[in-house]
Amino acid sequence: MTRSPHPVSRRAILGLAAGVVLPAIAWPQAAAVRYEGQSFDTRVRLAGAELRLNGTGVRQVAWFKGYLAALYLTVPASTAADAVAAAGPKRIQLRMLHEVPAVEFSKALRKGVARNAAPSTPEALNERVERLVRDIDAIGKVRAGDRVDLDFEPGRGLLMSINGTLRSGPIPGDDFYGALLRSFVGERVYDDKMRAGLLGQKP
Repeated sequence: MTRSPHPVSRRAILGLAAGVVLPAIAWPQAAAVRYEGQSFDTRVRLAGAELRLNGTGVRQVAWFKGYLAALYLTVPASTAADAVAAAGPKRIQLRMLHEVPAVEFSKALRKGVARNAAPSTPEALNERVERLVRDIDAIGKVRAGDRVDLDFEPGRGLLMSINGTLRSGPIPGDDFYGALLRSFVGERVYDDKMRAGLLGQKP
């Protein structure tokens, strides 16, 4: 098989994005939607509340797709501010398309949180960010087909599950999960298309 003259690094796969649009203002009515060959539930239950699919995207560098992402909220959101401010639980779901060392995954999350935290909060977040990083690194690898749920439960904080098994958390704080969410939909994301897809906007 002919190799690409421009190989794509694992770090680049995690760091760039492209997205598709699922309208955030009008919720999808079907029980599930198909995207990039995978099925995403349009409704899920978390912490006693019903969440609905707000949008989906794919992290991609050139021809190489790293993972799919979906955002679930209790109310529609078309801006980062609306998504962060939405009441109740939240979920960012990732569907891995390739095997990636967990350390590369954690580096991308650490960088995203640092870039999108409020100017007054980075030091307050550091300890919790490093806890999440340690928990991710302990996994060793995330593999093709893995489902990673980054959930927010009010009063508890972030819980990270892989294929339904809890692997980190709870890590407390609305501020912490808000910074994590903004790393996907905030002002300093790696690619505007990912933000647009997750927020149901046209890229």
